[in-house]
Amino acid sequence: MLFLPAAALCCLCSALVAMAAQLSQDDLTLTRRVDGDVSFSCRGTDQCSSSWQYVYWYQKKDTETFTRILRIKLSDCSIASTYDHPQKDDFSVVNNQNGCELKIQKVELLHSATYYCSCEKLDPHSGYDIFGSGTKLFVTGEQVVKPVVSVYPAASRAHLEGNSSLLCVASAMSPPLVRFSWNRRKENEEEWLPAEGEQLELRESGRTAAILLVDGDALYTYKYRCSVQHEGGTVEAQTEQEVPAPAASCPPEREPADLPALQQADLSFQSQCRVKLLCVLYTVLIVKSLVYCCGLSLLMIL
Repeated sequence: MLFLPAAALCCLCSALVAMAAQLSQDDLTLTRRVDGDVSFSCRGTDQCSSSWQYVYWYQKKDTETFTRILRIKLSDCSIASTYDHPQKDDFSVVNNQNGCELKIQKVELLHSATYYCSCEKLDPHSGYDIFGSGTKLFVTGEQVVKPVVSVYPAASRAHLEGNSSLLCVASAMSPPLVRFSWNRRKENEEEWLPAEGEQLELRESGRTAAILLVDGDALYTYKYRCSVQHEGGTVEAQTEQEVPAPAASCPPEREPADLPALQQADLSFQSQCRVKLLCVLYTVLIVKSLVYCCGLSLLMIL
């Protein structure tokens, strides 16, 4: 039994390492018309095991599981293995400046799916598979339309803890998939740097929103800017949002400290009400008992 925590810890560490290592697929989406051609790139393959140097490609449709397409040898971009894929004859490999790419020479509607690259990475103890983030192919006659991007301050209970939240909305784009990024700079500086913080994405028909939780800085005021990566290009919000440093003295911050006292007073009031109700109940029961006894005694006398 003593080995179970150690085994669980090893599994957790392996999972964290696998999450940290990832192949890179720059294209979030690709839109093509029927009978056109398309290529999918995969970077970061130098992380792959030097003893094998193979990259696998998978197809994932919305209502289906992952299906392996083929295995590519990185040394010469040749196809090492083909698998029993329904459209296996439609896929080929091309070698260009981005490395070995998966290519579909003649796109059809049934090729609409998300394509992932993968390879095996070795560490001193074991090996595991690392994947790219995926590129979704849209086969449609619609034109690519850049999103309209807006950023707002988002109301949240986080303000009670000295934090703030920002809302970035991308809408009216085609295809509908986007990727959000945030930058910030100090009030009196010009350089924009990547902003850190927890981010939550919400998707619905026609728009996608990202909420960024910003930790309050006691010394500096920052300006934040939202950027959206889309197949049509990167779009930045026209407005910036300012997150000021908390004031030196904030009387409202004492309100949470008073909450326990208010809760105690409320509990005390509730306890008093319960005691009074119990007293009334017992009094009614005693009166009923006396009336019953008196009535019974009267009947016996008569």
